[in-house]
Amino acid sequence: MKPQICLIEDDPIMGEALVERLDMEGYACDWFQRGRLAVPGLLHKHYALAISDIRLPDISGEELFVELRQSGQPLPPFLFITGHGAIDQAVRLLKLGAEDYLTKPLDVPKLLDKVRSLSTRERTGTDDNPQLGISSRMRQIEAMLPRLAANARMVLITGESGVGKEVVARALHAQADPSGKQPFVAVNCGAVSESLMEAELFGHARGAFTGAVKEHKGCFEQADGGTLFLDEIGDMSLPMQVKLLRAIQERAIVRVGGEKPIPVNIRLVCATHRDLKKMVEEGRFREDLYYRIHVVQIDIPPLRERREDILWLSDRFLAEFSGDGAKRSLDASAEDAMLAADWPGNVRELRHCLERGCILSPAPVLTAATLCGDCAAAQAMPAPTLADHVAASERRRIVEALAANQGRIAETAAQLGISRKNLWEKMKKHEIRAQAGEEA
Repeated sequence: MKPQICLIEDDPIMGEALVERLDMEGYACDWFQRGRLAVPGLLHKHYALAISDIRLPDISGEELFVELRQSGQPLPPFLFITGHGAIDQAVRLLKLGAEDYLTKPLDVPKLLDKVRSLSTRERTGTDDNPQLGISSRMRQIEAMLPRLAANARMVLITGESGVGKEVVARALHAQADPSGKQPFVAVNCGAVSESLMEAELFGHARGAFTGAVKEHKGCFEQADGGTLFLDEIGDMSLPMQVKLLRAIQERAIVRVGGEKPIPVNIRLVCATHRDLKKMVEEGRFREDLYYRIHVVQIDIPPLRERREDILWLSDRFLAEFSGDGAKRSLDASAEDAMLAADWPGNVRELRHCLERGCILSPAPVLTAATLCGDCAAAQAMPAPTLADHVAASERRRIVEALAANQGRIAETAAQLGISRKNLWEKMKKHEIRAQAGEEA
């Protein structure tokens, strides 16, 4: 039986093309050109996926989705189609529980990839409350965690500095220990000197060295029964890597100055911003240790590749910094600046930027000017490119021609020297209504 998809698209050309393509890919498609016509099926039929345009004749895709969520009925994953660059609108939809979005003009191979991925998801209710982010990639990572918590005892988390590797590690631990009774112990391998690393990890016996007046439990023993998080494991020295590998293989440690092996039962989560495979080839990381900790890998993308998370994270940080009871928020200029920045320091830089703004500004609403200094969010908006200028000129010319021809498509297409189909495609691309040139 073919998986069923609910398509909500008012454009007859695009709708017909999508139905034919989805049928070729092995999907059955119910196509609706009005949002409200799709409601009964979305509430009562078992669709594998819903694909909806945001701009519809009778109700916006956002309003439709909100109404469906409020019904309390389980819904299929929702994939929205929106105007190019409308990240603020897409962020609102993702916050509401939508799975993902695509911008116009549609990249069909990308659409099909998302259809294949999302159509295998389970139907969800109204309790969707993402903890890691609202972008598609962070939702995928969050969806993996319950299975990893139940089955994986060794996990490697990779990603640039500041992307939130420890946050993911803590989320994994929370999945494994909903009661919160098991320990989570974090160690930054790059912050502990080589001479102290062994005692830090494995502990030491009384009298093991000068100053060791009593025995000390190391991080392995402290984490027994829970999770040990070794951050920046790529900074660990080769001799220490040997000792770590032995502890992992034997599931036991020996304290510095001690003789008796002490069994430990831990989930080991390692993290690094380095390319461990390249380090293995260069002889700077042990190959046997690499394959031992590389059972399951979670790669966290940088913030610039998941911009949907920027405003979502900002809301959470501002709520955290509003300890004085005054709720903080961003105005439109600040949001635009945040979305435009590249954030080389990732989530850590975003957090510091907002914290700085809250400290320096007494106003409840932060502006782009408030988030100034060396903060990435204060960078000027990029100048329009040649492509932006061409697109704006094309849009303006189409609007003028539609107005001159009172919205008649055939006459407008003839005046512009293009086909009706080409005109429809350009109108959808630039979000232009057909009524007397009125803008969408």
